[in-house]
Amino acid sequence: MVVNRRSFLRVSSLTGGGLLLGLYIKPPKASAQFGPQAAQVPNNFIKIDADGTVTIMAKDPEVGQGVKTMLPMLIAEELDVDWKSVKIEQTDFDDTKYAAQFAGGSLATPFNWDPMRRVGAAGRQLLVSAAAQTWNVPEAECSTASGRVLHTGSSKSVGYGEIASKAAAMPPPDLQKVKLKDPKDYKIIGHSQRGYDVPKIVTGKPVFAIDFTLPNMLFAVYQKCPVFAGKVVSANLDEIKAMPGVRDAFVVEGNVKGGTVWDGDALEPGVAIVADSWWQAQTARKKLQVKWDEGHGASQSSVGFAQKALELSKQPPTKTLRKDGDPDGALQSAAKVVEGAYAYPFIAHAPLEPQNCTAHWQGGKMEIWSNSQVPGGGRTLVSKTLGIPEKDITIHMQRGGGGFGRRLTNDYMVESAWISKTVNAPVKLLWSREDDFAHDYYRPGGFQYLKAGVDGSGKIVAWQNHFVSWGDGDRPSPQTTMQPTEFPARYIPNYALQTSLQPLWLKTGALRAPGSNVYAFVIQSFLDELAHAAGKDPLEFRLALLSNTPLPAPAPPPGRGGFGGPEFSAQRTMGVLKLAAEKSGWGKQSKASGRAMGVAFHFSHMGYFAEVADVSVSADKKLKVHKVWVAADIGGQIINPNFAENLAQGAVVDGLSEMMGQEITLENGAVMQHNYDKHPMVRMAQVPEIEVHWLKSDNPPTGLGEPALPPIVPAVCNAIFTASGHRVREIPLSKSGYGWA
Repeated sequence: MVVNRRSFLRVSSLTGGGLLLGLYIKPPKASAQFGPQAAQVPNNFIKIDADGTVTIMAKDPEVGQGVKTMLPMLIAEELDVDWKSVKIEQTDFDDTKYAAQFAGGSLATPFNWDPMRRVGAAGRQLLVSAAAQTWNVPEAECSTASGRVLHTGSSKSVGYGEIASKAAAMPPPDLQKVKLKDPKDYKIIGHSQRGYDVPKIVTGKPVFAIDFTLPNMLFAVYQKCPVFAGKVVSANLDEIKAMPGVRDAFVVEGNVKGGTVWDGDALEPGVAIVADSWWQAQTARKKLQVKWDEGHGASQSSVGFAQKALELSKQPPTKTLRKDGDPDGALQSAAKVVEGAYAYPFIAHAPLEPQNCTAHWQGGKMEIWSNSQVPGGGRTLVSKTLGIPEKDITIHMQRGGGGFGRRLTNDYMVESAWISKTVNAPVKLLWSREDDFAHDYYRPGGFQYLKAGVDGSGKIVAWQNHFVSWGDGDRPSPQTTMQPTEFPARYIPNYALQTSLQPLWLKTGALRAPGSNVYAFVIQSFLDELAHAAGKDPLEFRLALLSNTPLPAPAPPPGRGGFGGPEFSAQRTMGVLKLAAEKSGWGKQSKASGRAMGVAFHFSHMGYFAEVADVSVSADKKLKVHKVWVAADIGGQIINPNFAENLAQGAVVDGLSEMMGQEITLENGAVMQHNYDKHPMVRMAQVPEIEVHWLKSDNPPTGLGEPALPPIVPAVCNAIFTASGHRVREIPLSKSGYGWA
């Protein structure tokens, strides 16, 4: 969402007196190339009732990242109301009213920082104008506080509700010219605010999508082949239909096309069972007997993937993503050459709330209640799959119990819509925990074969990376490519990033800090290898590399992972490295046997993070992370410090879980891990103290749901090497015999 001269405020009255403020965004003419534009109507963000009640609309999906609280905070600050009295309402999905509505990429803050504040400031200006006109005084003599307009000369004051109807009749101000507050005057922004839904959550109120019910609603389960896209040959449907509470059971043919790269634009085949309760549907499912045509994927295995990757690593890469200088020549003349083969697995998102969706087909139209992170994508998929116009699909956004990128895809939405249309009734589809593990859009695994050289002074002179990933020909699978701008590109004069692809019959997708969550592990670990080979302190080695003058060639457009935003700033990176070193006492720690610190940094989703981990390792590979220091630069303003610290700490915990034991493996094409016992999360007793520090910079604020995660895995793995002499080149650590102390 961008506020420019093509955007302006819309003002109208509420029934019974009051003020309704919206932002009108006029689409640019160039957007016509993307097809017909929906009619633009005001985005209704602020409602002020005659009794003074202020309601602010939260437009983006809430999946635990705090956006339902954060976006209204921006409006409320500039509107100048008492935060404790503000009511917040979750909007429905409506891209004709609210423009972009999604949760992903840590983009809520950079997209909405300016527009939401300007809407609030415009509302404040309207109310001041209405009060000044009522009192016949200059606007400059009026101020606001806690939902009231004040006149200093006469000591008059008036509540917003009392002048709301008058303000609604006044011409709206120019959004580009409204005056924004000086940050020193902030009373809401920069101050910790409790999540709006927290009281309901801790008292068990039904706020999540999984809690939603409709009158006369039926419940559904959906059995899919253990091998991705396997088709139904036969099933004992008559027996299932005769079971207690079962209303229907039927085969869904699906529309998965051939090929080894799947983009999510399909309905997987399966068997749907619809019953009066989910327990009855799930009980019937246990009696379901299906004969499957497993298709292409049945020949796949994790062992086979590793063997094929090793084979490809010994062959010339099939594609060069970036090449600077003469890496081969520089390696031949290097004083020391280091090689390392790195590997990381597929992993599942595994949110605590499994996938679910409620759909109601009625009168040729579809109504959906979903916790999707991209409801617009779900609407498009439902429209295409069911053959109904998007205008006949209504989506109500529900709170999600975690997302981490899983709810960026909408397979569960189209499944529920298909089932509801088939039985012509309201239906809630609820996946089991096992469904969620076995039919995810997995974080892609991968293999990277690196070779680099340092000169006599310990400076990196060459770097080569043969990245063996997934795809078909030149078409990579989703979320499996590394951007040619990924650090240390441009900071090493002789650099090559090359790739080879092997086929994959499996869904892949974005998981928290997509790409970055594994690229940081590889790059920062290998940098550590080079630092030790050069006899340099790992922190100083990184600072020296960042001090190099980058190659002048313009960087290609950034992607979602890796750099994921404006051009990389070495200065901001050095700033967080130095802050992490200062707070952790880097270089001053005792040299206790089996205990050491490790450091790593990464830039992704416009955020700069450096992390230091204090780790001890026993002789039998029992690991304890004593403390983690997080240093971050996400701009000049931390909007909600409470949530910011929570997100950074949660990212560290998430990363530790991925590092130690999470892995998805295939045998005969089927996923072997079906619950948390085989894909474990860190337990509270294993969570270290996590200390978060913010480095305020003169930059607009950016998000932090993603960028705090990538550095933690290499920071711990680098500490393991210093403490034990064992270099970790493959995760999860459990594969190498490590466990928590």
